[in-house]
Amino acid sequence: MTLLLDTHTFLWWLSNPASLSLDARVAIEDPANQVLVSTIVLWEIAIKRTIGKLSANLNLETAIHDAGFVYLPISEAHIATTETLPLHHRDPFDRMLIAQSIVSNATLVTRDPLIPQYGIATIIA
Repeated sequence: MTLLLDTHTFLWWLSNPASLSLDARVAIEDPANQVLVSTIVLWEIAIKRTIGKLSANLNLETAIHDAGFVYLPISEAHIATTETLPLHHRDPFDRMLIAQSIVSNATLVTRDPLIPQYGIATIIA
């Protein structure tokens, strides 16, 4: 299975994995699963750091590598897919993650209650 972590899930995994649901931890730890972390997650973290909403002091690229995760860049297909999504969710970061989940056929690991409205596979973080 391919998993895509949202921003909170990625940060929780790095700082306090026990705060994630058992289902999320088991899926992320399963070596048979590929775990993706999007450019959009790194961008959201950078913004949160800049405006003082997050003080996590870690090298994100190193964290992705050390965890065995795979970096997922934003593609033209991802951007085009965001235009086709209904407006259940207006957060641009989450909309991009939904589009990437669709294009990559990935299960999105999240606690966001609006995301399941898109009919994509999710695991509650």
